[in-house]
Amino acid sequence: MADQSVRGRFVWHELVTPDATAAHAFYAKTIGWKSQPWEQDAAYVMFAAPRGPVGATVTGNDGRPHWLPYIGTGDIDKTIALAKQKGGAVLKDVDTLSSGSRHAVLKDPFDAEFGVYESAQDYGKITAPKPGEHSWHELMSADHAAAFDFYAALFGWEKIRELDMGAMGTYLIYGLNGKELGGMMRTMPGGPGPAWVSYINVKDVNQTTKKAKSAGAQVVNGPMEVPGGDWIVLAVDPQGALFAAHASAASMKKPVKKAAEKKAVKDNPNLALDLTSSESPPPVVQDPETPAAEEAPPADTPPAAPAQKAPAKRAPAKKAPPKEAPPAEAPAEEAPAKQAPAKKAPARKKAPAKKAPAKKAPAKKAPVKAPAKAPAKKGGKKKSSKKPAAKGAGSKKTAAKKGAKKGAQKKAAAKSKTRSGGNKKAVKKPRKGK
Repeated sequence: MADQSVRGRFVWHELVTPDATAAHAFYAKTIGWKSQPWEQDAAYVMFAAPRGPVGATVTGNDGRPHWLPYIGTGDIDKTIALAKQKGGAVLKDVDTLSSGSRHAVLKDPFDAEFGVYESAQDYGKITAPKPGEHSWHELMSADHAAAFDFYAALFGWEKIRELDMGAMGTYLIYGLNGKELGGMMRTMPGGPGPAWVSYINVKDVNQTTKKAKSAGAQVVNGPMEVPGGDWIVLAVDPQGALFAAHASAASMKKPVKKAAEKKAVKDNPNLALDLTSSESPPPVVQDPETPAAEEAPPADTPPAAPAQKAPAKRAPAKKAPPKEAPPAEAPAEEAPAKQAPAKKAPARKKAPAKKAPAKKAPAKKAPVKAPAKAPAKKGGKKKSSKKPAAKGAGSKKTAAKKGAKKGAQKKAAAKSKTRSGGNKKAVKKPRKGK
């Protein structure tokens, strides 16, 4: 059973081109698409965006190169019959794929070609386009108002609003269930004939234009801003197919400021100094991608860049002190701890200084030895002189005690004379001690 939710949605895009290999190389450089052969037919090479294939190349030498969008339908036979009734025609009859899905190529009453696709599987919900996917579908027609009625009958599209473009006429925006899908406008003299133009979503139209030119494309219109703030560019690829790129106002906000500032600096070189000063105006501060940042980032980086990056660099510095003490903040905290031992050091040195007087105490006792020897010489006995010297060296005694000792020594000498009977042996003993 066919998926009814696919009705009115753009589901596939084919590029009819005389050189498929060259076309893939061009769009790879310009859009970033990758080439992916279809598993059922390697000759059918698809354009793959990040989320999956969005289209494929078809080699064709009959007629002009062009992009062909496929619009979903819940009943392809009924859609074809209604298209014929409304003035359309069938260019390629229905073909059934191995999956059961069916497709065909038609032409509207004003000669614009389009495909119809009946899906045998659930195609999923509509999601916002990502870069590399088609985001807008525009019809240029000899009578865009009548063309809208034709497609509305086939796919259930609704008119959302119209914009007055002055000399270019009215721009009709259509959609499905309140969601805008694209626009319709009348063809302009000298411009391309009736055709569908599918816009590819990109991040920056200016950059895409540069890439397209360097790859050999010819710019037809733009880059330019359209009502609402979005930006577009129309170009012809090297093989002759018209294509377009579209960037939202949000994604182009910074590039637009950047281009405006670069132009301002070119017109007034002195302005470059103002853009890099610390007192730059708010728009420059808010935009990190200023011309100064591009032309001389090391020397004249705008204030906005350092202001945003500085916190990120200081954060690690605060965490560093616990692991490695070198950061500036660590010494400030550790300094008192290192100075504390320095204060204790003098206390340790003073302790020996106090003990010094204790060591000098024996030196003060030295005079005690001198008087002890003096009496020994008076008594004529060297024996007695040795004994008091020994006792005097190990104790502290008063002069009274020294007198008592002298008396004792005299008595001892007297006894020795009495016992010896006046013999000279007693006198000889001290001599032997010499």
